Amino acid sequence: MGLFGRIRESLSRTKQQIVERFEEIVGRADQPERRSRPVDVETLEALEELLISADIGVAATDRIVSAVRQRTRGGESLRELVKQEILRIFEQVPQPSPTTVSPAVTLIVGVNGTGKTTTVGKLAKLLASEGKHPLICAADTFRAAAVEQLEIWAHRAHVDIVRARDGSDPAAVVFDAISAAKARGRDPILVDTAGRLHTRVNLMHELEKIRRVAAREVPGAPHDVLLVLDATVGQNGLQQAREFTSVAGVNGIVLTKLDGTAKGGVAVSIAHDLKLPIRYVGVGEGIDDMVPFSATEYVSGLFEDKW
Repeated sequence: MGLFGRIRESLSRTKQQIVERFEEIVGRADQPERRSRPVDVETLEALEELLISADIGVAATDRIVSAVRQRTRGGESLRELVKQEILRIFEQVPQPSPTTVSPAVTLIVGVNGTGKTTTVGKLAKLLASEGKHPLICAADTFRAAAVEQLEIWAHRAHVDIVRARDGSDPAAVVFDAISAAKARGRDPILVDTAGRLHTRVNLMHELEKIRRVAAREVPGAPHDVLLVLDATVGQNGLQQAREFTSVAGVNGIVLTKLDGTAKGGVAVSIAHDLKLPIRYVGVGEGIDDMVPFSATEYVSGLFEDKW
């Protein structure tokens, strides 16, 4: 199975949760005797209930149902209309321009418990498998366990790691990591930051200091700020994303634990509500279980032909 095929596989719980209900809707809306007239109110209400139950969110659901209502005509498949509108939502999200600067600096941010530290290790392994030479920076100096965990992941991924003593200034560790990356020819630098809640003002100030140091050492740094969100949290994670975006300059999302939830539709909500691209998704617990996000494969995972 290819990388993108694993996205489809990870959505099995979401698909199982909604398949029966969707078949009922399709059976009602697509029966031959009804194809000559628009989908009725009852069908649209059932579709709305289904999409919200999959955690697609109220705003995105309203858009999809509205599009179906406007575009449905005799002979058109309800499923295809829904698929097309979800793909449009993803396609309309602005994508960041790739940087040509080396070493590129990527900050990994998020609250504790989202899988942030393991994401850094898995992402390093993925980038290494693509022929890149990443370096991990352990800038979460407040939790010794986090640094030790990251060292294990770095060893498993066969990539370099720069760390400091517990309690060191995280910005100083970032400076050391950038210096090491330049000397060793490593690129990109993946910076694991301390887990933050947006209400922790001191931690947000620390993050700003890291940004200033990185920008001083590498033009345009940080080039990416990836926010790690736990897919099992669903809509509650969107508020975290809004707060982090406002203070940290987030330009991409890493959605973890997609395989562990029946509400994988949250990816649609992220794209629609936040206008942020989902860059990577976690599809398991192993080191190879981080894959680039593909909207096409994601939608295929929700709407397989056998439906």
